[in-house]
Amino acid sequence: MRQAWVGLVFLLAGLILLHLFVAPYTKVEESFHVQATHDILAHGFPFNATANRSKYDHFEFPGAVPRTAVGATILSGLSPQLTAAWTGVNRQIWARAVLGLYNAVALGVFAHGLRKSFGQTVAVWYLLFQSSQFHLIYYASRPLSNIFAFGLTTVAMRCLLPDSISQWGGRAGARGGRLSLCLLTMAGVIFRAELAILVAFTALFLLATHRARLFSDVAVAGLAGLTSGLILTVCIDSMFWNQLVWPELNAFLFNVVEGQSSAWGTEPFYFYFVNALPRLLLNPLIYLLAIPITLRNPALRRPILPLLAPCMAFVTLYSAQPHKEWRFIIYVVPVLTATAALGAGYLWTRRSRSAFAYIASHLLVLSTVAAFLLSNLALLPASAANYPGAHALNALHRYHEQQSLSSGASVYLGNLACQTGVTRFLQRSPEQGWSYDKTEDENTKSTGKFWDQFDYVLVEASADPEFRDADETRLHSALPSSQWETAEVVDGFVGISILRPGAPAARVAEQRILAKLTGESLVRVYEKVRDFVRKLVLRGWWVELKMRPRVKVLKRVQGDSSI
Repeated sequence: MRQAWVGLVFLLAGLILLHLFVAPYTKVEESFHVQATHDILAHGFPFNATANRSKYDHFEFPGAVPRTAVGATILSGLSPQLTAAWTGVNRQIWARAVLGLYNAVALGVFAHGLRKSFGQTVAVWYLLFQSSQFHLIYYASRPLSNIFAFGLTTVAMRCLLPDSISQWGGRAGARGGRLSLCLLTMAGVIFRAELAILVAFTALFLLATHRARLFSDVAVAGLAGLTSGLILTVCIDSMFWNQLVWPELNAFLFNVVEGQSSAWGTEPFYFYFVNALPRLLLNPLIYLLAIPITLRNPALRRPILPLLAPCMAFVTLYSAQPHKEWRFIIYVVPVLTATAALGAGYLWTRRSRSAFAYIASHLLVLSTVAAFLLSNLALLPASAANYPGAHALNALHRYHEQQSLSSGASVYLGNLACQTGVTRFLQRSPEQGWSYDKTEDENTKSTGKFWDQFDYVLVEASADPEFRDADETRLHSALPSSQWETAEVVDGFVGISILRPGAPAARVAEQRILAKLTGESLVRVYEKVRDFVRKLVLRGWWVELKMRPRVKVLKRVQGDSSI
């Protein structure tokens, strides 16, 4: 049992890879990094203006502001040569696995620091809590700027733990503070500008507690992080975009100074505290029981304050920004989880001496198991069923192969498909005769010449057979005599259904996940177990994922020529 925390670190890494394998596709917010990774792997780094810009997604779809390609460059550089022989999503899985394992290592480093500072019990509780938190595990391998920054911020937080800061005193403790500030500054300069707030509050706390000096510690660490971060991002991104650029400065000016981020929605000031953090922590007893126990006990509270105080000040000040998303504050999750682990460890070691500690510690065990099951058996299948665009494109390729057609085809990718999983990793090679179009201009899409070039069209679907989205409407308006048939319809997750006794269970999403992981044989075993539990334990009640048509593949009828 002395090395139980090591096994839990491997469990954490395994869970990240499991979530990646079950849900290998990406959403629109991840598109820049995943497309950039693909393009660098497939075509090399665009070092100069002579590069064929048509091969690179970021030249064709630059977005509102340039984003940094540092993360994509590192992922593509770490991909071994054997991936050159892989096709399709396999290379996407590998790139995401590199990112997921990087974050798993960072979490393991943090857990090791907890063990050195507070002992084995606290480290074990931390890893148990962390392994049951769905959002962090699910997103640890997702190519988002926040997730690239997450590994750096987690290691930075580890540098503030008592074993690194020499129990609140001495010049030896300043080394941990300097390294923490340097890593946080680098993460902010390269990936997410809002981390400047966390840097500022961390520096202020170190200065206020006399564990850092303004010039020899804070200024030196900040300058080192700023210089190294700027050299890395400006050099790589200026070559990548073929112009002198510091992406995060542009993003800060666009989102904060100009206030353009509000176009993506706004939330009230308290959103992070009453919505985002409870969702990120998942287990309600973490913030209702374990964290309060830590905060009430001065011996537990004092050593975690160098991490907790700056993190909560960061969340509070950042709440003034109208546009809010939980991923903007994901950096504080390890610290809050560690704070909860201190309280849980305290209760666990005293469970034989106090009735309250006995009951509370066992409630924490049960709630952690429940959160783990919820995360992996409910939230994971629901999220994995939320990529109909990727499934539709794969269905299109299979359908084309089943028609025994030797050549490729021309495909139009609608907006919903591109937002829900379609990436260049999934597209077939132009050398095989395949071409794909993501045109967004409405005037261009109103002409018959545009639509007449396609063999397949991916458009939005509905349970209503008469439904036509804007693209399908334009298609039939521009080519009124054209003939198209529905080749495939792909469902997507839309919610949870509570089945009453006697109602049949479909379990389409769950069965698809099980079949992918273990084969059809275990699907049949699952169905028998489900029926048994539903009949004898739940008295006929059941919960399943609600699915409805989201994306359909339209195929031009062979021989049709509209122009």
